[in-house]
Amino acid sequence: MNKQETFTFDKVPQSVAELQSLSEYSLDTPFKTAALAMLVLLRWESDPEGAYQLIDALRGPDPLSNYGKSFIKERLTGKTYKVKSFFAGATVENGYTPTMPLTITVSDNPYSYPDPNWATLYLKSAGADTVRPIKFRKKPSTGQWFLNDYQNLSDIRVPAADDPWA
Repeated sequence: MNKQETFTFDKVPQSVAELQSLSEYSLDTPFKTAALAMLVLLRWESDPEGAYQLIDALRGPDPLSNYGKSFIKERLTGKTYKVKSFFAGATVENGYTPTMPLTITVSDNPYSYPDPNWATLYLKSAGADTVRPIKFRKKPSTGQWFLNDYQNLSDIRVPAADDPWA
């Protein structure tokens, strides 16, 4: 049976200190890290460098490489609606505008834990028909789960206002 956890946030953290003040920052489950990983990506549209700092705080001892930054930039430039699509209230029709407070649900499945120190969890996008994966690595010495890879940023349906066929 799949496990689901839902997280609610009042705002997007603007600094690493704000991120670290959130209770989910204990990072003691990959579910918490997944929710925070998507929350901090919401910052990318207005401040990519600030978002990269927040992402690095979720990556533990393995900060984003230049390739990792380029990957995110390539996936989100002109398409920041992708990130918003994972939050409650976002729809194709409303341009993927989530409701406030920001709410996101993370799930696993029987294949999510191929190894005790690795996890692939899943997020539902309002613009996709299937759930999207996001990958984590556990640091055994601290028991914390760190972001390893955003595998969930592939294209989705464009917002209705931008769709010439809508």
